Amino acid sequence: MRVAVAGGGAVGLVAAGDLADRGVDVTLYERDELGSGATGRAAGICYDAFAGKLDAAVADRALARYREWGLLEPCPYVWAARERGDETAIRGQVEEMRAHGRAVERISPAELGDRYPTLRTEGIEAAGIATAAGVLDPDAVVTRLVERARARGVTVEMTAPVSLAEPTTVETSSGKRDFDAVVAAAGPATKPLVADAGVSLALKAYRTQALVTDPFEGALPSFYDATAEFYWRPHGDALLVGGGAHAADPADWDAEADPAFVESILEDVRAATTLDPTADRAWAGLCTATPDRDPLVGRVADGLWVATGWQGHGLMRAPAMGEFVAERVCGTSPRIDAALSDRFDPTRFDGDEQFDPLGDPTADW
Repeated sequence: MRVAVAGGGAVGLVAAGDLADRGVDVTLYERDELGSGATGRAAGICYDAFAGKLDAAVADRALARYREWGLLEPCPYVWAARERGDETAIRGQVEEMRAHGRAVERISPAELGDRYPTLRTEGIEAAGIATAAGVLDPDAVVTRLVERARARGVTVEMTAPVSLAEPTTVETSSGKRDFDAVVAAAGPATKPLVADAGVSLALKAYRTQALVTDPFEGALPSFYDATAEFYWRPHGDALLVGGGAHAADPADWDAEADPAFVESILEDVRAATTLDPTADRAWAGLCTATPDRDPLVGRVADGLWVATGWQGHGLMRAPAMGEFVAERVCGTSPRIDAALSDRFDPTRFDGDEQFDPLGDPTADW
C-alpha cells in the first residue's frame, strides 16, 4: 500500500510513522519546513484533564506516547475561575475526570497559594489541578518524530507544495503521482487542498497569539484562567503566555503579535501573579475550528482522508490522533475507541456551514 501524507506537523509526522510501522510505503510532503505551521508555534501544554470519556482517552494515549518517546516534561496544570458560582462547575468537572481515571483534584485557593507563592489567589473562587500533565518543546517533538518516521522508511519531501488532481493523485512541481490513499493533515491548508478534489470541509481558521517573558524567579504551574481566558506555562526560567484569539484569513494573516496584545496579556499576568513581566519575544499562529469544536478525522472520498480542526489542541493530541488516522487508513480497529470514528467523522457536516470559529453562536460567519 502506498500512502501520501500532506502536512509535516506533529499529526502528519505521527500518522506517517505509524503507517510505515504497519508496512505502508509512505511519502510525506511539507510545503515549507517540517513543523513550520501550527506545531512550531504551539504552546506545548499537555494534560488529560477532560470530563468527557473519549477526550480523556485520547489525552491519556497521547501523553503515554509522549512519555514513551521521552518528550514530556512533567508540569502540573491548573485551571481556575474568578467568578462566584463557578465552584460547582469545577467540582463537577473534577468528579467526572476522576471517574475516568484522571489524576486530578480540586484545590483550594489557600492551598494553591501555599504551593505557588508567586500566584495571586485572593480572587480565585475555584480551581482544579491535573498532576499528570506536562509540557513539550515543539522543536524537540518535530525532531524526534522526523527521526522516527525516517527510521521506519518514510520518504520526507520538504519545500514541496502539493495539490490534488484527483482524491489519490498528488501533483507537485515535478509532476503527478498516484497513491492508494492520501492523508491531508495540513492545518488550515487542508480545506483548499481537498477542495481541489471536490471536497468541502466545515473548517475555519482563527489567529492566536503568544509571548515569552524575560526570566523571573519563582515556581508556577501551567495555568488557565477561565474567567480572563488566557493561559501560561513555564518555559525554562520564563513564562510562555497565550491568548488573544480572533478570526483570520489563512491566506492573509500577520505572524507577528499585535502590540496591544502584548501589553494586555502582560497586564493579565501582573494581575494574576506577583510578577512584573516584560516580553522577550512574541508571535502569532493559526488554529483550526469546526462548528462543534471536535476535529475532522476520517475519510472524505475514496482514498482521501483528512485530519484537521484541532481547536488549538493538535500538538497535544497528535500521538493519539496520528495513530488513529493510521489505523483507519489501514482498516484496523482503533486502539482507543471505535466511537471516535463517528464523533470525528468529517462528513457529519455539509461543508458549507456558517459559524464563528471562536464559539459565539450569535456571530454571522
